[in-house]
Order: sequence, then C-alpha cells, then structure tokens
Amino acid sequence: MRFYFTAHFAARYRRLSPRAKTQTDKALGFLLRDLRHPSLHAKKYDETRGIWQVRVTKTYRLYFLIEGEAYVLLDVKTHPK
Repeated sequence: MRFYFTAHFAARYRRLSPRAKTQTDKALGFLLRDLRHPSLHAKKYDETRGIWQVRVTKTYRLYFLIEGEAYVLLDVKTHPK
C-alpha cells in the first residue's frame, strides 16, 4: 500500500502542532503495516462514500479512502466528541 495526500489533508497536516504531527506519522506507519492494528481502531466512517476513520489520539482522527493499493488521505482533525 502507498499514500496519496489530498491538498486538503496536506494543508491540515501543516497546521498540526509538532506533537500532533508526530502522532499522525506514527498512526500512518501503523496504517501502512496493518489496517487492523489495535491502536488505530479503524472503522468505516461513511459507508456510502467509502470513507474510513482511524484514531490518531484520543483527540485526533484521520480520514481516508482505499482505492486499489493506495490510501487516499482526506483529512486529519479533532474528533467532534
């Protein structure tokens, strides 16, 4: 698998704090190795559009699509709860 970054994701990532960037990078590493990694808590976020969500931290979530052999990273943002 490989990553493709949308412009929106890249802009959001640039605005993250250094600590949040480090945690996002760690989650992305886990995602590359195994979508079912226990710390990611991966789940379908929007079934109709095929959007997935993984946990970066208790506060942040990462949203992406799976297209063939690639993850298309859509957003990284605070969790609304």
